[in-house]
Amino acid sequence: MILTSKEYVLDLSSPKVMGILNVTPDSFSDGGQFYTRDTALYHADQMLFEGASILDIGGESTRPGAEEISVEEELSRVIPIIEAIRTRFDCWISIDTSKADVMTEAVNAGVNLINDVRALQEPKALDVAAAAGVSVCLMHMQGQPRSMQIYPHYNELFSDIHCFFEKRIEACKQAGINKKQLILDPGFGFGKTLTHNYQLLSKLEDFHRHGLPILAGMSRKSMICGFLEKSTSEVLGGSLACATIAALKGAQLIRVHDIKETSDVVRIVSMVRDSADLLGDIQ
Repeated sequence: MILTSKEYVLDLSSPKVMGILNVTPDSFSDGGQFYTRDTALYHADQMLFEGASILDIGGESTRPGAEEISVEEELSRVIPIIEAIRTRFDCWISIDTSKADVMTEAVNAGVNLINDVRALQEPKALDVAAAAGVSVCLMHMQGQPRSMQIYPHYNELFSDIHCFFEKRIEACKQAGINKKQLILDPGFGFGKTLTHNYQLLSKLEDFHRHGLPILAGMSRKSMICGFLEKSTSEVLGGSLACATIAALKGAQLIRVHDIKETSDVVRIVSMVRDSADLLGDIQ
């Protein structure tokens, strides 16, 4: 499977690591750590060195209970970082946003991927994404960040999410977005209980029915911290376990904070798959 975005091509025949770069003061795990231009650039360089294929830049926290910020504030946070990264590094850059105006400016600054937790449902987002011609990740979220973890409920978890994806894929098609440029993210932690999250992980391969790449983002989330009763700084093992399971179930993109360790995970998973394919050819 190949993902394209303008002149950039990403081979998804083996899992790729997406590195999280939050230029925010209040993200749940790394808020404030990479808020300045210099610290953000240093971290971007480190993540690419450690094996990240995509850098996902976010300027607004979407943690449970997070408050929205203005377009102007979000732009002031992300655009200078995107421009600086594009000038220095030849890599895929993703913008983590739901705002159409931020999408436009980020694409102009050089991003290859729009990663939208609201799946292009905000005003003008569909039209902007279609005009941009870049890849798009559609994530499932029940509710909004400030309220999404207040009694999440589904008629049937998988059926509800599949129905949502089918509607959003069709909306993208009608807007003129090429289906080959879409990615799906089931939205771990976004309007899901602890049980919902692990049900999704246990049958993550079910989302391949849509014929699109799958992005899995569980790094340091409450589904790990809450279950293990540990802080975000203590759950590397849990995050790697979730990344391993997701990769084994065919997720093409693994969105994480811990690049070096997760890169080792996807290398091992790829070796296991390649060895199994080779054994099958021999037999």
